Amino acid sequence: SLASQTSAFAFSFRNKKASPSAPAATVATSSTALAAERPKIADNILDLIGNTPLVKLNKVIEADNVEVIAKLESSNPANSVKDRIALSMITEAEKRGDIAPGKTTLVEPTSGNTGIGLAMVAASKGYKLILTMPESMSMERRVLLKAFGADLVLTPAAKGMGGAIAKAEAIVEEMGDDGMLLQQFNNPDNPKIHRETTGPEIWADTDGKVDILIGGVGTGGTITGCGQYLKPLNPELQLIAVEPTESAVLSGGKPGPHKIQGIGAGFIPGNADTSLIDEVVPVSGEDAMAMARRMATEEGIFCGISSGAAVVAANAIASRPENAGKRIVLVIPSFGERYLSTPLYQGLWDESLGESFSFDQIQKIS
Repeated sequence: SLASQTSAFAFSFRNKKASPSAPAATVATSSTALAAERPKIADNILDLIGNTPLVKLNKVIEADNVEVIAKLESSNPANSVKDRIALSMITEAEKRGDIAPGKTTLVEPTSGNTGIGLAMVAASKGYKLILTMPESMSMERRVLLKAFGADLVLTPAAKGMGGAIAKAEAIVEEMGDDGMLLQQFNNPDNPKIHRETTGPEIWADTDGKVDILIGGVGTGGTITGCGQYLKPLNPELQLIAVEPTESAVLSGGKPGPHKIQGIGAGFIPGNADTSLIDEVVPVSGEDAMAMARRMATEEGIFCGISSGAAVVAANAIASRPENAGKRIVLVIPSFGERYLSTPLYQGLWDESLGESFSFDQIQKIS
């Protein structure tokens, strides 16, 4: 099983809470052991993926009669929700005999976080990795990918993820049997891991009390997998998808450039089961960044732009009278340090550079 190959992922679902509430049929669909506690000393870094914490948002939520809880996927070892699917896609491919370390070169188009997760897993398992990504992605992401040993191929920003996907496909075609395209947008092992881990974690840690789940849609894996697990347990659960206003494809709009890295790929991914989604909330890049900054200064939660978008959507949903007394859970996909050179913190970056220059001048004068 997937669990046996990765020390059960070390996911703690607090089975004393999760199992009694979950229908037997639902639990039986999971091939990942749900009872393992996170080890005190992990055998390797992959054992520490998952089991991310929940935290209540206290200051940035305007409604005072709704509880809004953030799931900090930024607490994963490589600081994003994509660590989960990186481990799942590689491990499941190994189980099928499709890939092997030292033999297969892994290739994947990525907007950044999936690539970083894959780079971490590939480094731990001994795979060569080639990643294609739009040139608009942050410098932090590029450096991180290279630091893990991955080869990086940049594609034109104007072509979005579509351009990165086309380039990855071309690379694999040239490599023949030596290359493997993981295809995060269509790979069923993506939503599978969220169905087997992220969803159960949310159910367990909320003691089964979750009324609304909000998440951005990049590949669609998180919201689809969580929805597949949680909706049978709570048929009244509302699943809210978040996308950029500037590229509101799920809402029927046209694709376009936007500033919310990691979501809004410009097309509806194969892993996005739209039949599960109750509502789509478009959020502008400017609003998402403003909220991400507030999350840092008011909640002490350092997060990325898509996280800010999820909180903006949560505020909108929480303000509705019919949601009084409900509990909203939203996903914080990644850590804020990954966005220092982006428009999210470019102002602070420039300000800090200016301060350094002034200090150097003072040193010379003195």
